[in-house]
Amino acid sequence: MKKFQIGILFLSIIGHLAFLPSANGTANSNLLVTINGLKDQKGKVCFNLFSSSRGFPSNKKLALQSKCINIKEVPVQLNFKSLKAGTYALSIYHDANTDNKFNRNSLGMPVEGFGFSRNPRVLTSAPDFGDSAIFVAGESMNIEVNMNYLMGS
Repeated sequence: MKKFQIGILFLSIIGHLAFLPSANGTANSNLLVTINGLKDQKGKVCFNLFSSSRGFPSNKKLALQSKCINIKEVPVQLNFKSLKAGTYALSIYHDANTDNKFNRNSLGMPVEGFGFSRNPRVLTSAPDFGDSAIFVAGESMNIEVNMNYLMGS
């Protein structure tokens, strides 16, 4: 199964390379992320944007960008401007109680909502970088992230 996923990622990258900007064009891209499925408008949405597997999905010290924003309306949109062409992965959580932590119960199960770029299926643990990786190139790219709530708020 991993070979299949790697093959799909490779084909995706090759396909995107065909649309890279010309030498006269811009090498920076904008990534617009729409976050769907927030349980409510309480609290904040926190995200980590990674450009490699180092630290993914939760080590914000190793993230390219890391931030929390108050939820004002749903769906929430994040706009990442001037990204260099490359592979990125995004992890998001709904900090409903605004404590700046991704809360879990005593068994380690998330009690707050979470999501990842490419919306990989999450069963027993967070996905790998490759499962969430998107290739960003060209002027603008739009993606959607669907929130997951296993238990609690």
